[in-house]
Amino acid sequence: MTEPTRLFDFIYFQQENCPLDVAMTSKVAGEWKSYSTSEVIEAVNLASKGLLKLGVQPGDKIALISHNNRCEWNIMDMAILQIGAIDVPIYPTMSENDYEYILNHSESKFCFLSNDELYKKVKNVKDNVPTLQDIYTFEKISGAKNWSEILQSGKDGDQGKVDELKSSVKENDLATLIYTSGTTGLPKGVMLTHSNIASNVRASQERLPEFIEGETRCLSFLPVSHIFERMMHYLYMYGSIKIYFAESIDTIKEDLNLAKPHAFSAVPRLLEKFYDGIVAKGAAAGGIKSKLFAWAVKTALEWEPNGANGGFYEWKLGIARKLVFSKVKTALGLTEIGAVACGSAALQPRLARFFNGAGIPVFEGYGLTETSPVISVNTFSFPDMMKVGTVGVAIQDVDVKIAEDGEIICRGPNVMMGYYKDAEQTAEVLKDGWFHTGDIGVIEGRFIRITDRKKAMFKTSGGKYVAPQVIENSLKESTFIDQVMVVGENRKFPAALIVPDFAIVKGWFEKQGKEYPGDDALPGNNDLREAILADINKNNVKFGAWEQIKQFRILGEAFTIDGGELTPTMKIKRKPIMEKYNSVIDSIWG
Repeated sequence: MTEPTRLFDFIYFQQENCPLDVAMTSKVAGEWKSYSTSEVIEAVNLASKGLLKLGVQPGDKIALISHNNRCEWNIMDMAILQIGAIDVPIYPTMSENDYEYILNHSESKFCFLSNDELYKKVKNVKDNVPTLQDIYTFEKISGAKNWSEILQSGKDGDQGKVDELKSSVKENDLATLIYTSGTTGLPKGVMLTHSNIASNVRASQERLPEFIEGETRCLSFLPVSHIFERMMHYLYMYGSIKIYFAESIDTIKEDLNLAKPHAFSAVPRLLEKFYDGIVAKGAAAGGIKSKLFAWAVKTALEWEPNGANGGFYEWKLGIARKLVFSKVKTALGLTEIGAVACGSAALQPRLARFFNGAGIPVFEGYGLTETSPVISVNTFSFPDMMKVGTVGVAIQDVDVKIAEDGEIICRGPNVMMGYYKDAEQTAEVLKDGWFHTGDIGVIEGRFIRITDRKKAMFKTSGGKYVAPQVIENSLKESTFIDQVMVVGENRKFPAALIVPDFAIVKGWFEKQGKEYPGDDALPGNNDLREAILADINKNNVKFGAWEQIKQFRILGEAFTIDGGELTPTMKIKRKPIMEKYNSVIDSIWG
């Protein structure tokens, strides 16, 4: 087979070049179930034949929703695509209102979903979606149709018809509609072709280490409804990498130890949690162990790529890795890790230094749903292609430049067709072949550095512009601060809403011999306020007078997806947070 150009080609490419005995593994009814490459293909074809018997036609839309990544999702994805239909992945955390809007807007005919909770949500809106004919579940749920019925039905289906439809699918055909949750307004349906995503897979593959086909393992746990993780799945198939699907986000540690992956993808929020847990455990060891651990962490936080710190530093780092970080990697199941692909939001430079210094290579990249998603990525695969604090160099065939107003714009085969049924918003972001990302940044040599979201920037009452994301990322270097949002539009000065790291703060109180007052009481606790203020004052020296945080408020609960303060990819939603904490914000300047 030539290079894959359509999304379902990747599994056939794997079968022809390096078939796997274990291609995909996930839990079914509490037991781990694996599919070989040939078994995946067999199931894909059965599902395609079953869909045809349901009356699915090329161009029809079929929704896919799952709380956790699983083999069944990927099988249905390829089964839908190879008969020319279009799938509509939906985030499991979206509201019923969003479900109703997306299912209606996309005119989805069928919906495949994972569990009882999602089944009830879709069933509740089904009567308000005229096009939705039926719902199928991956898990066995009383009263619900199961996806296995589709496979069973396909056993006496027409494989010739499947092959005919498969051969008629073109690389520039629409493959998927991905509805971005966004931070304001209704979800927008991003139209991505087979070629958009397939070209991104091929260009991204060379940025990963040279893994051994057939022997490499990965762990997948970021939502596959997001294009980042989904693109990685095709990339894993392309490289004949065994995919292990985590049981849930809560079982990551156990799943890492099961899979012992060579690669996985992550978001900064997860790496922050890993870092906090590692540091807290090291500090709790006590005595000489804690001192050795603190020295190792300090050494790792000085890391620079390409041996820039010199031979003596590399010698020290080697000792730190052998005495301390080898044990950390063993505890996390990362003894064989070769790459952590990190995206979705800005990664704090200290985290990039720490994990790379500890021997856990982090490849920070940049992209959007509209760009399939990768625009650029750091890598060790080529000389001088890693720079801390940047999102790397643009991938092959993607051009990037900075517009006059500082916005990052790009063009290439990865850029979407447009927004579904929305020519006006499409025209706003696609101009003269260039996609306008909405991000503000600079290009330093070949490296792209993002400074903020265009819409997130605000002006103080003194007329000074403030880029909140840069300040927020810097503030999170404080061990006391878990989440933060900078506010101050049309106000005299910037201020911050701070969610403390409750576990760290609790340990801090205990070390001082003081009783922990409880999460709800932290906003009014003077001891914590003084400690956070000291860190803020240290941080302020990095910024101009108009950017410095003059006031802050401590919050007693975290920003969450369920609470509406975070997107499914863990980015803060500024408008809902400002609405929820309106009185708190007003009190800052009151």
